[in-house]
Order: sequence, then C-alpha cells, then structure tokens
Amino acid sequence: MFESLQDRLGSILNGLTGRGALSEKDVSAALREVRRALLEADVALEVVREFTEKVREQAVGAEVLKSIKPGQMVVKIVHDELVGMLGDEGVPIDLNAPAPVVVMMVGLQGSGKTTTTGKIASRMTARDKKKVLMASLDTRRPAAQEQLRQLGEQTSVDTLPIVEGQSPTQIAARAVQAAKLGGHDVVLLDTAGRTHIDEPLMVEMADIKAKAAPHEILLVADALTGQDAVNLARSFDERVGITGLVLTRMDGDGRGGAALSMRAVTGKPIKLIGTGEKMDALEEFHPRRIADRILGMGDIVSLVEKAAETIDAEKAQVMADRMKAGKFDLNDLADQLRQMQKLGGMGGLMGMMPGMGKMKNQIAAAGLDDAVFKRQLAIISSMTRKERASPELLKHSRKKRIAAGSGTNAAEINKLLKMHRQMADMMKAMGGKGKKAGMLGKMMGGLTGGMPGGMPDPASLDPAQLKALQKQAEASGLGKGGGLPGLGGGALPGLGGPKLPGLGGLPNLPRKK
Repeated sequence: MFESLQDRLGSILNGLTGRGALSEKDVSAALREVRRALLEADVALEVVREFTEKVREQAVGAEVLKSIKPGQMVVKIVHDELVGMLGDEGVPIDLNAPAPVVVMMVGLQGSGKTTTTGKIASRMTARDKKKVLMASLDTRRPAAQEQLRQLGEQTSVDTLPIVEGQSPTQIAARAVQAAKLGGHDVVLLDTAGRTHIDEPLMVEMADIKAKAAPHEILLVADALTGQDAVNLARSFDERVGITGLVLTRMDGDGRGGAALSMRAVTGKPIKLIGTGEKMDALEEFHPRRIADRILGMGDIVSLVEKAAETIDAEKAQVMADRMKAGKFDLNDLADQLRQMQKLGGMGGLMGMMPGMGKMKNQIAAAGLDDAVFKRQLAIISSMTRKERASPELLKHSRKKRIAAGSGTNAAEINKLLKMHRQMADMMKAMGGKGKKAGMLGKMMGGLTGGMPGGMPDPASLDPAQLKALQKQAEASGLGKGGGLPGLGGGALPGLGGPKLPGLGGLPNLPRKK
C-alpha cells in the first residue's frame, strides 16, 4: 500500500543523512520533495501543508543545525510527525461498557462493511472469547442480509433472524433486545450504504444511532478512495459522530493517502485495517510501526507477532528432534517453504525487516520472489512419498516424470536438490555434539518453551517491552548483515534464539526464469 511513498521519501531522506551539515536551503529543498511525494500519494492538500510546516518549524531550528548529524535529525523529525499524523498509539475497539456493547458500522456502499463486520465478529469470538450477534440493517441492497447470515455460518457467529418488512431502526432495536435476551457480549450493526453521501443516508444513520445508542461507530472506508477520503470522513463525523476508522483493501496497490488524510482530518484513530478477502485478514493498526515501514525502518514487532501466530510449537519440536538426529528430507524442506509463505512470503518479510526495504529492487532483479517457492512446492508435491523421504532415488527418468507433473524442467529440479543437500549438510552439522548442538538448542528454544516462559505474546507486552524487543532485533544485526530468514539462515530475534527454526536457511535459492 505505501510502497510508492516509501520509495520517494526514502530517496529524499537518504540524500540528507549523508551530509555533514544542513542549511535552511537544503531543508527547504527536501521539504518541497516531501510535499510533492505526499501529494502524489493522494494525501489531502490541507494535511500536506500542515505536515510540512510542522517539520519545517523543527528542522530549521538552531538545535538541528548545531547537531553532529543534522540529516539524521531531520529524518527523526519527519518520522515523529508521520507518527503524529497517523496517531501516537494503536487504539483497539473499546468493549468497556455494559453488555451488550453495540458497535455500529457505517460507510459507503462497496467499501466492505458487511465483510468487515464478519471479520470483526470472527476476531472477537476467536481472540477475545466474546459472544457476538451480527445484524444486517441493509434493507435496500439485494441479498445484503443473506450475505451477513452466510458469513455468520462461515465463522460460527450468531446472526439476527431476518424478518421481512422491518425498517432499519426496527431491526436495530430488535438486535439490541435479542442480544440482551441471548446473553451476547457484543452486537454488530451492519448499516446500509449508498454510492455517494446523501441526506436520506445521513438521516437514517442518525435515527439508528438514536435508537441503538452505539458505544462505537466505526467508519469503514476503502483505502483506495484517494483525495475524496477527506470529504467522506468529515461528512460522517459531523453528522453521525464516528469513534474510529477501519480501512479496507490495505493490501491493494493504492498510494496510502487515505490512511494519512482521514486520521489527520477527523482526529479519530484508525482502529483496524483489512489486508485481504479471508475472514482472518484483519489487523490492528499500529501508527508507529506503519511509520517505520514507510521510512524503511522495518517492523520487527509485527513480524514477531505474525510468527507467534503462525508457527506451530509441536511441529517446531518435531523439527528440532529430526535436526538433532541429522535428518532433513524433502518433506522437511516443503515445511520450511510453507512456513515462509505463512509469514507473508518474500515481500511480507522484506517489508518488515530493518534496512531490507532498500534491497528489494536488487532481490526482485535476482528473481527471488514468491513464485520460486510455489514452483519448488509443486516439484516436491509431484514426487512420491518414497522419493521425498529418499531424494537419492531421483534419477533421470524420475526427474522427467516430476518435471512433467510440476510444469518445470530438470534444471529446476537439480537446483532444488542441490539446495536440499546444502540444507541437510547444515542440519547435520548443527545436530552434532558440543558447541553446535548447544546452538541448535538455543535456536529451537523460543518455539518449544526453551525461552523463559516460552514464546512471549506480543499483545501482552507494554510499550516499553515492545521497544526493548525492537532494540534486541537491531542489536542482533537484523537488517545489518544479519541475513534474511530462509535465505542463508538469517536471524529473527524475539523468538527465543538467534535464528528462527522453520526458516533455517535456503542457500542458493534458484533464480526466476
């Protein structure tokens, strides 16, 4: 989402950090480029003006000009102002109210309100252990109520029974009453939208608000909205009074201006972002982490959280035992590749690693992308169980059959086998006695309880602990020669050891054809 903005700001600020001293003229020239970059990213003009003026006020001060590395000081000021624009800290949905807590979803038609309602309900049920009731108040869009009912079945969340002929306000009142009688903790009201903002829509929203007395009113907006995002957010806030924003399609190729503009104009926090179509593709919005990512500083804490959610401790223990025994077959290699995909693939990992954002063009030119993993998994899937367990059986005739089954060629199969041999040799060395065995124990520790208290849950850490986790990441050399997990055994701190098992290293990854 923020790639184009990240590239532009990165090149502008890199030009400043290399200089020993900065004049007011240098700062003004850089801010002109920053202003242009933000406008190109569809950030609203009024927001851009305010942002650049705040940076200028601080950057041209005597404190900066007298500092040892003024260029780096300017980068810090831009970063801090970016955080201020997005909001200092992440703000979750507030459920601290007498049950049932009413959450009202508002927004234009097509912004993803109904899908987002299902995602939030699924998240509250699975993660927060809340009993949730969903109700569709959209009586205009064909099958809107049926869509929410099916999402409820898909996620095992209760939905309000459909009664024909009721108005949105009547449905809202019935939903709150049903939630009280059913012992529900939260009731989500999915309201109707329009293709544009109009008076009947706003009157309807106000009537529903008066009837249901929602504790939270979340504006669901498409992150690809662009400049009009400001008018949208301002209109709903003035007429209905929103308490937070949910941005959908953050995985798209938009420029990210909506995220920066809407928060700055309304002063309301962005609470959640949608990152895909699946029901689990919903994340909390952390302003500081997003600012770090935009300026190419990485996002280690999010990477650790994602790893904590996706890595299976039992599988990690099995892998540790196999490595200690010096065993590593093609089934194990396939597990490594799937683990990389779960963590967001090459692109997802690159975006979260400090310093790695600058290398993405070189890595793309080398042909190291997620398609490589898919081809390798296709090759392994085309083998028999016996061949995966004993790669030495793969002679010419078998390779020919596997190539035909996977849509590849013998050369790609040979590269995969070579990579497997290198990894197997490394596993044997690490599974040996003495010092190396100790290293293996540390490497697997964080996922199997070797870390004091096991893997820490990042959600349970306070800001100071999260900051310490970030420092630990940087101290370990991640992004400064520490290597990329899955590409030579690089470090991933915060997981109980210097390296992440399940991403033990993929040396000589074959290039994309």
